[in-house]
Amino acid sequence: MNAIPIGKLSIATDVNIETIRYYEREGILPLPKRSGNGRRIYFEEDVRRLNFIHKCRGLGFSLKEIRDLLSLVDTGDFTCGEIYTLTIEHERQIAEKIEHLRRMQKVLLEMTAHCSKGKVPDCPIIDSLYE
Repeated sequence: MNAIPIGKLSIATDVNIETIRYYEREGILPLPKRSGNGRRIYFEEDVRRLNFIHKCRGLGFSLKEIRDLLSLVDTGDFTCGEIYTLTIEHERQIAEKIEHLRRMQKVLLEMTAHCSKGKVPDCPIIDSLYE
C-alpha cells in the first residue's frame, strides 16, 4: 500500500482522527512518518496495527491491556497460551461487570416499581436514593 494521509487511515479503519492522534500520544500507535510538507503519512502496517487496536477496544480491552498485547506481539516473545490466559482473564473481568450491571438493573427496577408516576412532588425513587 502506498502512503496514505490520516483522513484515509481514519476511513480505512473506522477510527476517528482525534482517536488516532490520541493513540499516538499514548504510544500504542507509533508516531507516523511525515511528508515533505509535514503531514502525517501512514502505511499498511499502520492500518493493520490500528485495526488491531480498534478491535481490541471494541472487545473492551483497556489501553494498558492493548499495550501489553502489542508489547508481546512487537517483540515476538509470546506463546498462544499466554495470549489465551490474557484473554480469559479479560473475559472474567467482563463477566464480573455484567453481574454488577445486572445487580444495578435489579435495584433500579425495584425502585421504579414503587413509583406512581404521578404529578405529586413526592417521589419514592428520590426518597430511596436518600436512604
